Amino acid sequence: MNKVQILLRQHVGAPCAPIVAVGDKVKKGTLIATPTGLGANIFSSVYGVVDEVLEDRINIIPDAEQPDEYECIAEGDHLQMVKDAGIVGMGGAGFPAGVKLSADLEGGYILVNAAECEPGLKHNIRQIEENVEMTIRGLKYCMEIANAKKGVFAIKKKNEKAIETLRAAIVNEPDITIHLLPDIYPMGEERAVVREVLDVLLEPTQLPSAAHADVCNVETILRVAEAIELRKPSFSKNVTVVGKIKGGNEPHVFFDVPVGTDVETLIEMAGGLDEEDGPIGEIVMGGPFTGKATTPDAPITKTTGGIIPTIEFPDLHGAPVGLLVCACGGNEERMRDVCAKMNGKVVSVAECKQAQRQKNGSLKCENPGNCPGQAAKVLQFKKDGATDIIIGNCSDCSNTVMGSAPKMKLRTWHMTDHIMRTIGHPLYRHLTVSKHVDQLPNGK
Repeated sequence: MNKVQILLRQHVGAPCAPIVAVGDKVKKGTLIATPTGLGANIFSSVYGVVDEVLEDRINIIPDAEQPDEYECIAEGDHLQMVKDAGIVGMGGAGFPAGVKLSADLEGGYILVNAAECEPGLKHNIRQIEENVEMTIRGLKYCMEIANAKKGVFAIKKKNEKAIETLRAAIVNEPDITIHLLPDIYPMGEERAVVREVLDVLLEPTQLPSAAHADVCNVETILRVAEAIELRKPSFSKNVTVVGKIKGGNEPHVFFDVPVGTDVETLIEMAGGLDEEDGPIGEIVMGGPFTGKATTPDAPITKTTGGIIPTIEFPDLHGAPVGLLVCACGGNEERMRDVCAKMNGKVVSVAECKQAQRQKNGSLKCENPGNCPGQAAKVLQFKKDGATDIIIGNCSDCSNTVMGSAPKMKLRTWHMTDHIMRTIGHPLYRHLTVSKHVDQLPNGK
């Protein structure tokens, strides 16, 4: 690794401001940038020398030797330690954990998002299987900080080994339970987690705190335990590399990857790109639904979950295409990118029936994962001259599209098709998995 690139925006809110200069020597855990508003501290992930301080990043040349030791945060109040450590949500947009946990839940719930919602990613589940004790201690710290009486692991029923590991670990923890989720997308969306676990449907503008709950990613609570017990700043990330890799198509999980490591280094750690049976279609950073195309020199951040090299895209040969944009999948920009790579021509764009446009311009679903029919949108595409549809919808919404599109003789593609084919996952078309699952005995 010739250089580590630490981005100054790795979280919701404003970019951080650098507090180091070119030529400064840094260690793992050296504070290098601080928030200018809503945000979280950013630290060096390596021993080295600051090479560049740019508008959007700090570049560091790593030393040849990289000791395990790091600069510790100050010991003290647990909430302040979480803030000082710069911990953010590590499964989504990166909301600062110190801000989230500062709200008094008045005896409510910490809901641990262990859904690992994006197909192909495995680092959250592997963490539970291999480091369950510290993960549970992290949950208990979050409960203490936020004044929550109950902790619940929300996890998909298919992850049997992780569930058994959790069950064994919480035998003597009466305030911690497990809630089983169906294997459909997007069961990891935070309002979906609240709905499934607490039977409360929040408005798109409401936060989980409205239900006296916080939803915390399973890696986030591990980093909370590290901050409090080990005084460790947040400068590393667990990542899954999967796809067109020489090391095999099974997910390659890497724990504690230094933030700022480039995509190419991670791919090489997994065996390198496999181009023997054809070129790479694209490299996705993130998951199949919400990830975006990236480049080999791009750095990972505190929120990066996956790196996925894919097979080539199917060729639509210039066919007119309608795009159905869903709040649960890629935005219009990403879907246009996918359409262009499929050699399609966009002639119509519609938003999912349940998608609500927010003040910041983003889309949020009224009821994630439970979607009504999309026949009117499909009819719009037909009237606009489309012969093909590209959808970015959740499992249920894809199911409803398939109820009408074939009848109108419109070919349907999902924006994740090339990724699903690469990783050997069923394509998103007809919903075949029940939305409801039985709970484990005694709620565990």
